[in-house]
Amino acid sequence: MPYGVTRTTLPVMTHLPPPAEELRLLDAELWQLDSRRTQLLARRAWLVATLQQAQQQAQLPPTAPPRPETAAPSVQNVLLVLGGVLLTLAAAVFTLVSWGHMGITGRALVLGAVTLAALAGPAFLLKRGLRSTAESVAGLGLALTVLDAYALHEAALAGTDGTGYAAAAAAVLAGLWSAYGLLPATAALRLPLPCAVAAAQFPLLLWALSADAGPFLISAALLATAGLDTVLALRVTAASVRICAVVGAYGTGGWGVLGAGWLSVTADGPGTAARAGALLLLAAAIALGAAWRVSGPGVRHALGLAAASGLLTVGALGGVARFGVPAQWAVVVHLALGVALLAGLRAGRLLPDAVRHGVAWASVVVQALALLWTLPAVALVVAGPAGWLGRVWSGAPSDARAAVAVEAPWPSDAAAAPVVLLAVAAVLASAVRAEQWRPRARLGALGLLWAAALLLPAILAVPHLVGMSVLGVMTAAALYLGRTTTSGTRSAALVLALVTAVDLTLVSLASQTATLVVLSVLTALPAAASWRSGLTPFTAPAALGYAAALASATGAAADWPPARTALLVLAVPLAAALLAPRLAASRATVPVEAVGAAAGLLAVGLAVTDLPLLALVLALCGVITAGTALRPERRPVGHAATALFVLAAWVRLAAWEVGTPEAYTLPVTVVALFVGALRRRRDPQASSWTAYGPGLAATLLPSLVAAWGDPHWTRPLLLGTAALLVTLLGARHHLQAPLVLGGSVLALVALHELAPYVVQVTGALPRWAPPALAGLLLLALGATYEQRIRDIRRVRAVLGRMN
Repeated sequence: MPYGVTRTTLPVMTHLPPPAEELRLLDAELWQLDSRRTQLLARRAWLVATLQQAQQQAQLPPTAPPRPETAAPSVQNVLLVLGGVLLTLAAAVFTLVSWGHMGITGRALVLGAVTLAALAGPAFLLKRGLRSTAESVAGLGLALTVLDAYALHEAALAGTDGTGYAAAAAAVLAGLWSAYGLLPATAALRLPLPCAVAAAQFPLLLWALSADAGPFLISAALLATAGLDTVLALRVTAASVRICAVVGAYGTGGWGVLGAGWLSVTADGPGTAARAGALLLLAAAIALGAAWRVSGPGVRHALGLAAASGLLTVGALGGVARFGVPAQWAVVVHLALGVALLAGLRAGRLLPDAVRHGVAWASVVVQALALLWTLPAVALVVAGPAGWLGRVWSGAPSDARAAVAVEAPWPSDAAAAPVVLLAVAAVLASAVRAEQWRPRARLGALGLLWAAALLLPAILAVPHLVGMSVLGVMTAAALYLGRTTTSGTRSAALVLALVTAVDLTLVSLASQTATLVVLSVLTALPAAASWRSGLTPFTAPAALGYAAALASATGAAADWPPARTALLVLAVPLAAALLAPRLAASRATVPVEAVGAAAGLLAVGLAVTDLPLLALVLALCGVITAGTALRPERRPVGHAATALFVLAAWVRLAAWEVGTPEAYTLPVTVVALFVGALRRRRDPQASSWTAYGPGLAATLLPSLVAAWGDPHWTRPLLLGTAALLVTLLGARHHLQAPLVLGGSVLALVALHELAPYVVQVTGALPRWAPPALAGLLLLALGATYEQRIRDIRRVRAVLGRMN
């Protein structure tokens, strides 16, 4: 601005508006900017939504990839084990039946070289980190050493005793395998030491057999082996070795105890019984020592061992004491010794708690065995009248003993049975003092008293009508006792009433009129008692059961064949299906349906001799089951209806004499695999056992059974090919069901084809060649799996260090 311009002329010459006008203009401009910004944001949101919708329509909906059920290491282990098994089978066939022109010496040399290579291979494989492959090759080498021992006997020691040589070979192999497993280069292997423990189970037994030892020395050898296994199991720390030692101790000790027990039972004098008792006491000492050692950390294990020791002690002492009493009272002597074991509970701190309680459990077992001894007499009284089923309406017997001893003779020592029952009842009533167990003990004593009362008419040989009257009174008394408010007493009384009523029914089979009258009464009586809600869960099923028996008796009275009577029996499942909806709010629904199902099974059993009628009965059962499935809470029963219809179709095929199993299984397999594929497509996380397992098993397992009995080669070849394809598909897609089922069937088919008397599929190759090639293929695949896993781990480690 020029210097000469005065201040008074400046307000007139400036181009800026006044402050108020300028503020108005700024506000208007900002409002326009906000409005434009809002329009642009709305347009941008519409464009983004349009682009996203177009992209979603162009792309397929994402689906979750199927999860691999079997990890790569698991597939590798399966392939390695299967390959090792096939190679071992091939080597065994090569040694035993193939390459006969080489002679046993040549085969022994070849096997020796292969054995050295197989035993040296694991050290090299362990250095390269292929541990699983090393374990598989080591297992092959250990198996080859057994074949080497056989080849050595055949080539150089054929004149020696086979059993003695086997004993020496087992001892040498146990030592060699132990040394092999302890070498620094192979100490990481898990297989040799357990195999050595397994081989050590045989030397003493085989030496005893080779020396023509008697049963006492054989049992002693077994018990000595068990003792050594027990010491080993208590001292070693390796889990696999300890498990093998424990299994060996239980196995050899169990056989030794069985042998000593048999010698004690069959002893013909006190001296023989004393020798057998000494063996049993040795076994008891081993078990007691082991229980004492493991009573701290392994309470349950110690409890079982102490119980076994107590049982063996009772057996040893009772076996000697029974020669001083009549034969029928020998069980009473054992029972007295068992009751005496209860004194161990008062030992206090002299014995560990686990040992004391184990001895008490041994006493319980002795009493249970004594009750089991009385079971034949009680069962003869209860089930003996069932012999009238073969002599229905042939005439009434002379007395109650003849009424129960129809097919089986009356036991001569049954007079002591009531004494045993009463003694155990007294122990239950006096020895059980815990408040929570006393009601149950009283119920048990009530049951034992009932059994003793049931035995008395037959033991006393009262007249037949008197015996039936006693059974009727006992049934009525039990039903009356069932009206009590105590649930335990009511249930026990009703069970006793049902059992007694069954016994009465069987006894009444001597007369046609008595049978029909008794069955009618026993059908109506529980049905009438079912009006009480507390008795319905027991009496309603009983009424249906007696109705089924009445239907069977009516068919027999009308001279109908069993298959035709089955149609009459089906009225009971129909009645149960109609009655169950009315009992929807009652506890009797399930028992009624169970009895209806049992009656349906009875109908099927009656019709099994007539295949066309059996198909009809199965179809009718399917209709009844399908009607039951209409109820909302019984929808799963529809699967049973489907199964019944399928069984009816199969029975019809059998009636048409269609014998090829694939005619039955392949249609089911195709449908099952199709359904499984659909399920895996809809739910990729579904298990292959659920999707493919039933379909594969439906054909593979029956065809495997048929292939083992088929002398031709067509079915084994086709089945083996199919199993190999299934195995490879399972390995390819990491599916557990095809891998396990296909591999198992493939191994069993290969074993069948390598059996000595089976016709070869082709004569161009030795019998061992195809499985050997398959084994090498699977072994190579397993090694490749392991090497890839190792490489991936190395790359992961390198990348981790780079980060």
